[in-house]
Amino acid sequence: MGIIRDILIFTFVGILFQLFSVESVLAQDEHKDVIQFSGVVATQDTASGILGAHIYVPKGGRGTTTNYYGYFSFPVLEGDSIVISVVGFQKRSIIIPDLDEDSYTMIIAMAEDTTYLPELEILPFPTEEMFKEAVLAYRLPNQDDLNNMYSNLDPVTLAEMARIMPMDGSMNHRYFTQQQAIYLHDAYGPRPNPLLNPFAWADFFKSLKKKK
Repeated sequence: MGIIRDILIFTFVGILFQLFSVESVLAQDEHKDVIQFSGVVATQDTASGILGAHIYVPKGGRGTTTNYYGYFSFPVLEGDSIVISVVGFQKRSIIIPDLDEDSYTMIIAMAEDTTYLPELEILPFPTEEMFKEAVLAYRLPNQDDLNNMYSNLDPVTLAEMARIMPMDGSMNHRYFTQQQAIYLHDAYGPRPNPLLNPFAWADFFKSLKKKK
């Protein structure tokens, strides 16, 4: 019972505080009319809505954020200074004019806040002296080096490299799918005999002609 009583007292005090705050604000601005301020916060170039833009009154502590389409709506007072801010765009400020109507709608175009960083030049050497030393110490390839380089293009060497080269990802996947197809075929029926396949004999004779 003691905990429930404390909760009720705390809630009652909070409600009284909110009521006094509202009454103080209304007492200060009793000569101002309440206006429902709504609109769309959009980009300046594409005119597409901006999600999560903040529209608030700094002095009054009131505000809201835009939805997925950049739309917003909240009550303000005449003469309020509205601040619109969103990451990546320049901050804007507008003042609510004195109107005879109880609503005010506008489209707020935001300009992008582009920051240009100074040019950064990246070199392979930390100092110019080390670069000069590396250039002077560089040795141009001689004829033996060129012969060794071109020896890698020998047809016999390339054929041996292709023979011992392991399978890549696509070849491994192709081998896996072939083995899976063979497994499913063996599970539901006998494996066909290639000796009775005329297409297999045709491929066999073609391979013999190629070897000649």
